[in-house]
Amino acid sequence: MSFWILSMFVLLIFLLLLGYPVAFTLGAVALLYGGVFLGFNFFHLLPLQIWGVITNFTLLAVPLFVFMGVILDKSGLAEDLLETMALLCGRLRGGLALSVVIVGALLAATTGVVGATVVTMGIIALPTMQKRNYSAPLACGTIAASGTLGQIIPPSIILILLGDVMGVPVGRLFIGAVVPGLLLVIMFLVYIIIYAWLRPEVGPALEQAEDERLWIRVISTLIPPLLLVVGVLGSIFFGVASPTESAAIGGLGAILLALAHRKLDLEKLRDAMRLTTRLTSMVFMILIGATAFGLVFRGMGGDRLVLETMTNLPGGEWGFLAVSMLIIFVLGFFLDFLQICFIVVPILAPIANTLNINLLWLAVLIGINLQTSFLTPPFGFSLFYLKAVAPPSIGIHDIYRGIIPFVILQVIAMILLILFPDLVVWLPDMMDKVLGT
Repeated sequence: MSFWILSMFVLLIFLLLLGYPVAFTLGAVALLYGGVFLGFNFFHLLPLQIWGVITNFTLLAVPLFVFMGVILDKSGLAEDLLETMALLCGRLRGGLALSVVIVGALLAATTGVVGATVVTMGIIALPTMQKRNYSAPLACGTIAASGTLGQIIPPSIILILLGDVMGVPVGRLFIGAVVPGLLLVIMFLVYIIIYAWLRPEVGPALEQAEDERLWIRVISTLIPPLLLVVGVLGSIFFGVASPTESAAIGGLGAILLALAHRKLDLEKLRDAMRLTTRLTSMVFMILIGATAFGLVFRGMGGDRLVLETMTNLPGGEWGFLAVSMLIIFVLGFFLDFLQICFIVVPILAPIANTLNINLLWLAVLIGINLQTSFLTPPFGFSLFYLKAVAPPSIGIHDIYRGIIPFVILQVIAMILLILFPDLVVWLPDMMDKVLGT
């Protein structure tokens, strides 16, 4: 049976690489192997499993946060933030790159949608950086790395899904991801400052006229998104609202922010709702397919096989951690985070629990690992997002060269989180004490 369990995974990966739809591929492979080895009566359990997915209150946060991100994308927030931060930081060497990182972090904390952030920043920031004689690798690397911060900075969609799959409260997971997210932002900023100081030609300072209204513009541009972040994440952190309820607050706040920018009309609202419905339907279809696949996998004894294999690795929990992180990193080259979240993580999470590994800490590590794999040449998804919107003068080699330092920084951050787990668990534990939970 071990051979057939392995073949089930090999067939799934092969079909996905051929480009077949994820949800239907998961379901088809499950039906094939379940029908042959377990009989079709086994699928009487499936409707109950699917009903549990559809009625999951936590997962309601997914469409709400997606809607919030789509509305903000249409509100002109990114463009206003970039222009204002460029005025603020432009006199520094590498100032435009610093602005991109800061805006990327703010967009991550308000939208949580990686692909949209990379594309938006690529369209708005890359031509400006080229015009100001910035090094193409530095510009590309900064945009791609900053755009993927939404993978780990709350309210990240992947964190919501990881929390549900691994049985970790999403609120605690959001709090646990704050310090790692800030650590990455600080490391990116420090790298750009040092690199531009050592090599001024890669990020020249801008000569700007004095603007007496600059600080008024900074305050008026930064305060609204910061208030939205505080309203959404603060309500979760202090136990005022659940993640799902705070997502509803975020959706309303995004509409008000878009109205304030005078960028929202009925047609854009209709487009946002259509896109939200399409993205949410895709997520839940994949989740239903993954539920069927997981049911058959466990029915064939796959969970026991993986448990025996992973628990017998040399090094105990450290051996398991090293192998599981390597598997997720490599799969991240080829598979989308949704596929990894719904196929691989449900297999690894029970084993980690058996080995007494803190699941909150592991979930954050998986989030940063996926973020790193999405940036790593030659198959990083974010690199292709950027290439799709980059001017013809930008070659894929420029993007690859530019992203390597940021990948190294992310690997260093992941090593720090492994060596010092308190960087993840300290803040959630402190909030529990403050709130008396």
